[in-house]
Amino acid sequence: MLFLSLVAMKELLARAEEKGVAIGAFSVGNMEMVMGAVKAAEELETPIILQIAEVRLKSSPLELMGPMMLAAAENASVDIAVHLDHGLNVETVEQALDIGFTSVMLDGSLLPLEENIKTVKGVVETAKEYGATVEAELGVVGGNEGEGKSHKILCTNPDDAKRFCDETGVDALAVAIGNAHGNYPVLPELRFDVLEEIHKKVNTPLVLHGGTGISDEQFQRAISLGVRKINIATASFDSLAAMQRLIVITRKKPIILNSPPVRLREFIKMLKDILKFSIWNN
Repeated sequence: MLFLSLVAMKELLARAEEKGVAIGAFSVGNMEMVMGAVKAAEELETPIILQIAEVRLKSSPLELMGPMMLAAAENASVDIAVHLDHGLNVETVEQALDIGFTSVMLDGSLLPLEENIKTVKGVVETAKEYGATVEAELGVVGGNEGEGKSHKILCTNPDDAKRFCDETGVDALAVAIGNAHGNYPVLPELRFDVLEEIHKKVNTPLVLHGGTGISDEQFQRAISLGVRKINIATASFDSLAAMQRLIVITRKKPIILNSPPVRLREFIKMLKDILKFSIWNN
């Protein structure tokens, strides 16, 4: 297989559609997470999406994280798209595009439908100048992105989804079907009936946020109903936090936060398990 390294997300989504699979999109917040995600992808010879959400930028500034993510993608032996997740304003989206991100998300899900359509349509036009992919969200995915405000779930209306995609020309649509950001207290009851109706009405690749805690069987059913991108964030951040606590307890020496080898190996293993068993089946 020919790998191009840094690619537009729409290229990966098209490949996923051909194979009937989904691309794993891994949220990162530091160098270690970037290295772990890339290494896991390389070991499995599978493409991925590296992404960072706007709410993370307070502690992980875009001007620092962006070039690091792009460099990692450009030097990888597999195809990687670099994506701004949950962009909350047009200024941040434009900053990501200027830095070189190959994909951006403008999350207007809390806006009235008309305003969401208008805002996303403008971002789509801007992104065309960069050859970049645009993701948007319709309905409200519950929970929060780690540092943001929690929201109740509001399932996506299939008719609104068709209108939204037709009028905006968006490349990928994140839908709400009972999924939520963060940890689920119990296995979520996903509305596959809603997802099926959306899939029937919309030709746009669909995105499932809140992938942590969803079962393999639920992943596979979602993929069969048009989901082509699955976001993983909480599992990654929780994994590193748990390993950090373990190292603090078991080691007397000061810890170098960026590169404990054991922690990185365990992180890579966790990501490979997600990729291998739940998302991309070669």
